Amino acid sequence: MDSITVTVKLFSIYQEAYGVPEVRWEFPPQSSVQTVLDRALADHPHLEPWRNQTRLGLNLHFVEADTPLSPDDEVVLIPPVSGG
Repeated sequence: MDSITVTVKLFSIYQEAYGVPEVRWEFPPQSSVQTVLDRALADHPHLEPWRNQTRLGLNLHFVEADTPLSPDDEVVLIPPVSGG
């Protein structure tokens, strides 16, 4: 397998940056959830201040950044939100 494809759900500032609620990206095998966040920040460097505050989700569960990706996974990038 040359690559794996995942769906990335975007919220708040990530959705604003991309202009869409989700994207589908390909990554090399053995990639981790961290790779998804790294790509989002490489595409939109102005989001870098949110790196350490973004929660990472994989298939409806919060996960650590080193969690490996599998084909057709759904990754969620959740920055801090405020509201009332």
